[in-house]
Amino acid sequence: MAVHLWMLWRICIFPICQDIVSLSQIIWFQFSQYTTKEFLRRRTLSISLAFGSGPRLNHQPTTGFLMASGRGSDLLVECLENEQVQYVFHLPGEETLAITDSLGQSKSIKLVTVRHEQGAAFMAGVYGRLTGQAGVCVATLGPGATNLATGIADANMDRAPLIAITGQAALAYAHKEYHQYVDIVNVLHPITKWNSRIQKPETIPESVRKAFNIAETEKPGSCHLEVSDDIAEAKADGKPLIRSTIELTRPSTNHLKAAAQLVNKAKFPVIIAGAGIARALASDSLRKLVAKSRIPVVHTYMGKGSIPDDDSLSLYAIGIDRKGPAAIALDKADLVMTIGYDFVEYPPGTWNTRTDREILHIDSTPAEVDASYQPRIQLIGQISETLQLLTGYMETRRGDYDESVRGEILREVEDGSDDVSYPMKPRRILHEIRAALRRNDILISDVGEHKNWISRLFTTYDPRTVLISNGYSSMGIGVPGAIAAKLVHPERNVMAACGDGGFMMTCNELETAQRLGTGIAVVVFRDNAFGSIRKKQLAKFGRATGVSFENPDLVRLAESFGAKGYRPENVNELQPILREALTSRS
Repeated sequence: MAVHLWMLWRICIFPICQDIVSLSQIIWFQFSQYTTKEFLRRRTLSISLAFGSGPRLNHQPTTGFLMASGRGSDLLVECLENEQVQYVFHLPGEETLAITDSLGQSKSIKLVTVRHEQGAAFMAGVYGRLTGQAGVCVATLGPGATNLATGIADANMDRAPLIAITGQAALAYAHKEYHQYVDIVNVLHPITKWNSRIQKPETIPESVRKAFNIAETEKPGSCHLEVSDDIAEAKADGKPLIRSTIELTRPSTNHLKAAAQLVNKAKFPVIIAGAGIARALASDSLRKLVAKSRIPVVHTYMGKGSIPDDDSLSLYAIGIDRKGPAAIALDKADLVMTIGYDFVEYPPGTWNTRTDREILHIDSTPAEVDASYQPRIQLIGQISETLQLLTGYMETRRGDYDESVRGEILREVEDGSDDVSYPMKPRRILHEIRAALRRNDILISDVGEHKNWISRLFTTYDPRTVLISNGYSSMGIGVPGAIAAKLVHPERNVMAACGDGGFMMTCNELETAQRLGTGIAVVVFRDNAFGSIRKKQLAKFGRATGVSFENPDLVRLAESFGAKGYRPENVNELQPILREALTSRS
């Protein structure tokens, strides 16, 4: 009876306040029922993956069969390779048989099989957000395609480049009722930047190039291609189109001087730093501008880390609820400089209620039209270069903003950091998480009551190290997002912070994380309720309705995934467990 060895990387699940679960590295022996020849092949694959230096992926070794050439699916994959796609997140289906087969033969694309299509879309979106290159997800027709929809919408409104490819029944059936057939192109129209049905195999190169071009161009978002099974299997001639880059123009000297004059004469200017700064890789340029101008910075949730929060000019972050001392600074400002700012995060009507202050708009795209957002000057171009040029015309200011605002913020950040009560309070938990993570480690926040704490008060040092869905704000992004982040940055520690509501929506992807060996950590804030809605119900009606639920035993849930579970009995146990989870590779 044959025996073979598997070694799995660690996953960690921390259900807090009462349960903590961790998946440590596991070694076990599994009796094989395969034939000797099949067993030897699998054993060789298992050992090579188990002891590799990075995440394991479900690439199967070449079996000796020649790849079928000339199919539409082959041309599609060749076009994806031309777009430098590294990963395709997918769940297989009958109408994508040819596409899956072609992907499996690619020498450069790694195929990541997920447990639910929503997880695939979330992974693709976070991949796009971290890299600036479109993440790709694939699903079959009908239910597979509609299961992608939430993740597609999330990426679109979070401005993450994403390409969704869905299968479809043969075009011959499009005019009549057919099994699982839904006009998915029309279904996805409102939640994509561009969306098309490929009707001839020879148009695949143009369609793929157009989808990537639109998805990755500011403001980035989601695009969708429908490929029916007859198109995927049809003979296809063609080759990928050339990738081209777009060079944004710089603002004119006159506009730059006028903008600098507007800033220099302002008494209390404030900067709103949005997610566009991270996309433009403009953080360093912003930091130099701030160092010279001494203008304080308020971050949007998705703009966190544009300047480090340990900079004396950082006023942390503010969101749609306008809570916290940062709102005081915005209320006092006579000039607001918005840089990479997006209405989907923080509508101008929430911070510019008077509509009488000056606005300087700096972005790669013109300002949206809004009665509460009428910029005096717009500097449109590559954000980093624009900031560099503008800095040259700006005067060095005194530190004349109200420094008591930052002092109040720091007191709020530290409040509760020494709280030893149990069940643990959110502020204490976040304090321990921050202490366990390095400056450039990555925290993915799911959506729930805990998101508000993380967004406003979690100290952040660099862009794209605290990822928050704040456009579409869909629950369930935490675990899939952490998997994608670890694939992009295997050298960093990656943690997902989830409420128990969001965690249970996509916890099935823990199997994906375990199978890939990603080594993520997951912290679960457990209150047995949809806490954010409960809080609002109590505030509005004085009672809560339909928001409570029970959770499974999260320790045993972790064990069912091959994990080890922890349940902390006091606050002092949390930090050692977090550090062990993040640093252990044995």
